[in-house]
Parts: sequence; C-alpha cells; structure tokens
Amino acid sequence: MTAHLKNPATKPAIQQTSNNATTWIGNHKYDNRHSISGQTFTAPYDGDLESIEVFVSMVTTPGNVIMTLHSFDPESRTWGAVLGTATLPFSKDDNGKWKSFPLPGLRLNKEKTYGFRLDSPSCYIGVGESVGSILSPLMINGQEWKFTNTDQKGQSFSYFSLAFKVAVRA
Repeated sequence: MTAHLKNPATKPAIQQTSNNATTWIGNHKYDNRHSISGQTFTAPYDGDLESIEVFVSMVTTPGNVIMTLHSFDPESRTWGAVLGTATLPFSKDDNGKWKSFPLPGLRLNKEKTYGFRLDSPSCYIGVGESVGSILSPLMINGQEWKFTNTDQKGQSFSYFSLAFKVAVRA
C-alpha cells in the first residue's frame, strides 16, 4: 500500500504500514462502552507536519472520526495538551483504504515524542493494527494506546501499533 502524497516535498517520516489485526474505535452497540485508540511515535527529524494517515479496516457505522495530536512524555507516560485536531467523515466506501487527516501548520521536532488519538462520538470503525512479538518486533519506536469511557488514563501496548503514516515536509 503506497501513499499518494499531494506535495512531492512531503514524505512519510515514520510509518507502520503492515496490519494483521483490527482495533475498534467509537461506541460499542451492545455494552455501552466507548473506545478511543492512540499511537505514539518519535519524530526522526525536524519538519512541518502535513497529515497523518490511518488504514481503515472496516466501517460498521458511518460518522465522523476525530484525530487529535498531542505531545507525549515517554518517561512519565503522559499525554500533553492537544497540538492540533482534524475531523473527517468515514463511510463504508472507506473500507480497505488509507484515510488522511490533514494537520498542517504544526512543527515536529527531531527525537521528540508525539501521540495521536482517534475518537468518534457517532460511529464504530475498525482501524488496521500490527501485532508484533519478542521474536518479531515492530519496526517503530512507539506504542498503541487504548482508552475507554471508564479508563481515561489508558493502557499502552509495546507489541501493538496502529497502521499509520506521518507525512512531514522536511
């Protein structure tokens, strides 16, 4: 799966494009639970953020999905304030495609850690994720995070990663 970037000076700064599982975002229909997923990553170089793409596995209930970008402190494992936000409509036509959240105007700094969260108050979608292991680790420095309406602090998973691409203009 190749990203078709609109600006040739823009390139994926960090990406995890393989996916062998699905994580769910939004309102669970049957158990009154709301799921939010997140992903942390470390910027490999300085650059202007253009967008973050995620792989859409399945849209079961169409609606808007909100991405927020945060600073992240890996030592204390805490999410900072929102640096940027983008909202996109998701439909069943998005199944099996990459969806790009435009986040221009933000500067990423080399070796600083960031995180993005995906949330939806109105829909229920599956986003591609990659599951690694001690014998087959993932190729990124970062962790997948899961939050619910009853667990706002969240839990992180080192051997899981969302399928994502961070497009940066160097």
